[in-house]
Amino acid sequence: MRARKPIILVDDSRQSQKIVELFKKNGIEFVKYHIQKFEESCCGELPTTKTPSIIAAEGIFKEESLIMNYIEYVKQKKDNEDLEGRKNKNTQKKHIDETDSAYW
Repeated sequence: MRARKPIILVDDSRQSQKIVELFKKNGIEFVKYHIQKFEESCCGELPTTKTPSIIAAEGIFKEESLIMNYIEYVKQKKDNEDLEGRKNKNTQKKHIDETDSAYW
């Protein structure tokens, strides 16, 4: 099952561009959605929606400091998964080597 990508609601501001660049720099996959297009295609005006905003499985993040915390969280999670993946790969290989004869 694929993980859900966070959605970044952006406008034309420098702050929105900065957040998008941080996501790219940190290798975090995302879907970018310009607030104007969102208003046109979905729900009409969104007068209370701040940009940039992140909508993710972990929650909604509207302030820059909260978005930065989210980016750090995702980076740590990704690093931990990479470490676990390497450990599991080594363990799995050992296990396969040890039990190869069980399949013959």
